Amino acid sequence: MVLPHQTPYVTPHILHRNYAQAHDNEYSSNLIGRDLEYFSQAGFDMDRIQLKRNAPVAQLYEDAIRNEGAIISSSGALINFSGKKTGRSPKDKRIVYEETSKDDVWWGSVNIKMDEHTFEINRERAIDYLNTRDNVYVFDGFAGWDPKYRIKVRVICARAYHALFMNNMLIRPTEDELANFGEPDFIIYNAGQFPANRFTKGMSSTTSVEINFKRMEMVILGTEYAGEMKKGVFSVMHYLQPVKFGQLSLHSSANVGMEKGDVTLFFGLSGTGKTTLSADPHRLLIGDDEHVWSDTGVFNIEGGCYAKCVNLSQEKEPEIYNAIRFGSILENVVYNPKSRMPDYDDVSITENTRCAYPIEYIPNAKIPCMVENQPSNIIMLTCDAFGVLPPISKLSPSQASYHFLAGYTSKTPGTEDGVLEPIPTFSTCYSAPFIVLHPSRYAEMLADRMSKHNVSCWLINTGWTGGKFGTGKRCPLKYTRRIVDAVHSGELLTAEYETFGVFGLQVPTSIEGVPRELLNPSLAWVDKAAFEREVRKLASMFQKAFRLYEGDVKESVRLAGPRVD
Repeated sequence: MVLPHQTPYVTPHILHRNYAQAHDNEYSSNLIGRDLEYFSQAGFDMDRIQLKRNAPVAQLYEDAIRNEGAIISSSGALINFSGKKTGRSPKDKRIVYEETSKDDVWWGSVNIKMDEHTFEINRERAIDYLNTRDNVYVFDGFAGWDPKYRIKVRVICARAYHALFMNNMLIRPTEDELANFGEPDFIIYNAGQFPANRFTKGMSSTTSVEINFKRMEMVILGTEYAGEMKKGVFSVMHYLQPVKFGQLSLHSSANVGMEKGDVTLFFGLSGTGKTTLSADPHRLLIGDDEHVWSDTGVFNIEGGCYAKCVNLSQEKEPEIYNAIRFGSILENVVYNPKSRMPDYDDVSITENTRCAYPIEYIPNAKIPCMVENQPSNIIMLTCDAFGVLPPISKLSPSQASYHFLAGYTSKTPGTEDGVLEPIPTFSTCYSAPFIVLHPSRYAEMLADRMSKHNVSCWLINTGWTGGKFGTGKRCPLKYTRRIVDAVHSGELLTAEYETFGVFGLQVPTSIEGVPRELLNPSLAWVDKAAFEREVRKLASMFQKAFRLYEGDVKESVRLAGPRVD
């Protein structure tokens, strides 16, 4: 019997506070094995640092809590913070100008040139910083679910939170695959806590995100925002898939019907609804953000999802809400310090609150995340801050090419550093921040595949209606979901259509469950004169933006855009 003043019996090894840590050290060292030589040659001080390769999720939790100030939320997800940078830094992204890729890369404001010597300096700076850390985390995983086209990715970082993030976002190898991983095809050196030297040639700030296609390496300095790693992998796949494999990489989500096996691709930038709309309880999720349309079907590039959390609720987005549990990461989310409950409505840190979780946390995820069916529908998502584009339009093949190249949307607050209100933007191929080749190469491949497989294309506006941002309201999610359901059921193929003025878009006159005035924006606006002004303003923006591509497209595509008399 244990008396009140006595200590109950406790398993002896639990009393040894270093028991788990000692086992972690032994486990990590043995697991690295034959890769030790690689790390030594790369410049890592193997006598000082402790490498933790593909550490268990629970261990990453412990380290993040012990060393980084992370906490466990009431649902079991890890809450951590990225510091000063709470979004991507596209102006600090660089591509190394070298002989193997220079003729393929679309150089300019998106892909800014960096010389090889500067890359070597920053790479050395990153490794020097990692050598000062007690723990260095290594995660080896895959990008691309189709074994024919996947690449092996190695992430080396100093934060347990970053290792857990990439454990979620890359495809997790089996024990056998990890034991026989071999040389990686692409390596990320993430020393984001340490700044770049802004006096180094080519540096514009203390942040630098750079990719070298000859070395197949990426270096991150001066930003701890985890999304830079995710998008770095996507940029590499955006280069390799067309150039090396002849396949079309796309910034899209994708799902497939449970009964008909019909595949839908959703194109769109952050904040347009790709993740939300593809997480449909009546369809199987292939992936939420990055895919490849191959000769044999569609496959996801990633092993997880990276969903926006602002205003998240169980009622509106139950699949995403319920995926936030042990193993997931809540990034920059405010929480109640007493209950540890996240407050998804609090944007005091950033509007770009995020959750990263393994794709299998979505109940209807299709594992493995690939299908051997060709797409039946393409949905191009836009978030129109002017409030003039219809919630749904059926696009002709020429209009599909036009809008794919134009890539119109509004950057919503938080998706990039410094964006505080919606900013109208044209992001070619719906992926300008991550695009590597000239847009026409992706557009030609898309048009060829759409024509070959007779794919229907739709433009869906998830932005404002009844007025522009500040006066109108964002299109209710329930109506957008009903519209997407109408695409999948095939009912829109036999619907009646009317032409939407200046833009020449075909708009259905009725969809059951959607108000008539919502389908045609001219009916939703009270101030008709203001509506016409905004239409013409946006049409002029389209025309100006598309001049960049006019010399590379057919006349039918040039004429598929809006016309202002």
